[in-house]
Amino acid sequence: MTAAPHPAPAARNARYLQIRAASRALAAPLSAEDCAIQSMPDASPVKWHLAHTTWFFETFVLVPHAKGYRAFDPAYRALFNSYYVAVGERHPRPERGMLSRPALEDILRYREHVDEAMGALFDQKDFSPEAKNLVELGLQHEQQHQELILTDVKHLFSRNPLRPAYLRQWPLTTIQARKPRWIGSQGGVAEIGHAGEGFAFDNELPRHRVWLEPFEIASHPVTHGDFLAFIDDGGYRRPELWLSAGWDTAQKEGWQAPLYWTQRDGAWTCFTLHGEAPIDPNTPICHVSFYEAEAYARWAGARLPSEAEWELAAQSHREKCAHDGNFVESGALHPLALRESPPDGQLAQAFGDVWEWTRSDYAPYPGFKPASGAVGEYNGKFMSGQYVLRGGSCATPGAHIRHTYRNFFAPHARWQFSGLRLARDA
Repeated sequence: MTAAPHPAPAARNARYLQIRAASRALAAPLSAEDCAIQSMPDASPVKWHLAHTTWFFETFVLVPHAKGYRAFDPAYRALFNSYYVAVGERHPRPERGMLSRPALEDILRYREHVDEAMGALFDQKDFSPEAKNLVELGLQHEQQHQELILTDVKHLFSRNPLRPAYLRQWPLTTIQARKPRWIGSQGGVAEIGHAGEGFAFDNELPRHRVWLEPFEIASHPVTHGDFLAFIDDGGYRRPELWLSAGWDTAQKEGWQAPLYWTQRDGAWTCFTLHGEAPIDPNTPICHVSFYEAEAYARWAGARLPSEAEWELAAQSHREKCAHDGNFVESGALHPLALRESPPDGQLAQAFGDVWEWTRSDYAPYPGFKPASGAVGEYNGKFMSGQYVLRGGSCATPGAHIRHTYRNFFAPHARWQFSGLRLARDA
């Protein structure tokens, strides 16, 4: 990981508390029962997210760096360990929803205990650079889990026959459709990966050169309306459009539409964090797997971009990405239709709204070196059998995203806010 500049203790503590409070705020609309349930093995209870992010600071920052720190509860070391084998035992991931104890109120007290100890640590004069870097990693880690809280709650509520809403206010308004354009690139030698100051995960490093053939990339992401045309043209019934593994998965799972879509009386609706809603044809499609994205691209006579193509195309407005996109701070919690077309040659909605699948395997960059110690398990050991997504989503904290940020999921995953943008050879 690369470190961000280290602020003064008061500013560091303020940022720490702000990010920690944001996690607690995401849980505020939920009951204790909501926070305890796990809807599938890939998701986790909100209570577990709140505890695990706290566990991270306790395990990697406080225990080794805070003099005289006493763990809140020794049993939590195994209960809330996710996948850090070097740390020790772990509670099985599919059984996180069985942890009726500790209660939510105990987890909130755990968070207060750790936050108080972190505040004291920030005031220590011998607060080491290593500890400061681990704090930054912990904050970035917590922001990742803030997105997971929302995606996991959405899946949980979708399985409830009452179809409850996380928030009642519906953010969408009717917007005129914007016609996508193709943006050309001459290709050639390009550089991708993180460079310069500021935080980056180790999987964004090192910056390196790639060769790109001439290509074109769509100015706009694929919309719900675009994908509806794919469905109407038999896209889920045409094996020639699908990768073999994708077709097998779609048949086994009975896929006929993106996750959360329901057809009633000939009309499609989708389940959202605001409850059930009609399909808005102008909003970016979301909750599609890599397999569905790849099949759609083939149906459209195009392909998915490589992550290098995506990053090169997105560089033109990378400095504004945290301010202009539809991120979690907007409160929409759903992709929004584009109000104004971007300048010529610039991608629309590249940041926020939906994560965009690429055709790139999640693999190490040339010269990649994982961090030392247990935190080295953060990214590197997952570089197999997954695909890269770029750009962030409507559930991502805006300050968390970068144009070099590499998200990754298995090709069948659909519960994240995942969509796509087309590309083609020039």
